[in-house]
Amino acid sequence: QVQLVESGGGLVQAGGSLRLSCATSGRTFGSYTMGWFRQAPGKEREFVAAISSGRTIYYGDSMKGRDTISRDNAKNTVYLQMNSLKPEDTAVYYCAAKGGGGLIQSMAAYAYWGQGTQVTVSS
Repeated sequence: QVQLVESGGGLVQAGGSLRLSCATSGRTFGSYTMGWFRQAPGKEREFVAAISSGRTIYYGDSMKGRDTISRDNAKNTVYLQMNSLKPEDTAVYYCAAKGGGGLIQSMAAYAYWGQGTQVTVSS
């Protein structure tokens, strides 16, 4: 079992930046692929980014070029730096841990999820 807690969300103006953090329970943190997903009102949850235990990085299409995922295994924490934010980035952002097989961009592949943190981008 892995516990995940997101933080860093809030209200930001268009063009601004936010850094989201995801703190974990950490016993086997270094073995997990860590991912970020988001869900906007009325839309399905979508893949944003992921970073493997070997620090291979994957990005979804919607924020590619504007977001950077990183991890600090010593702190049991994964980060999502978001820049040039747009109103369409408004969503609840979720951190998730993937310990087994499955597609990197698939929600079903992730066994553990945080509670989410709200990001609101004003125009």
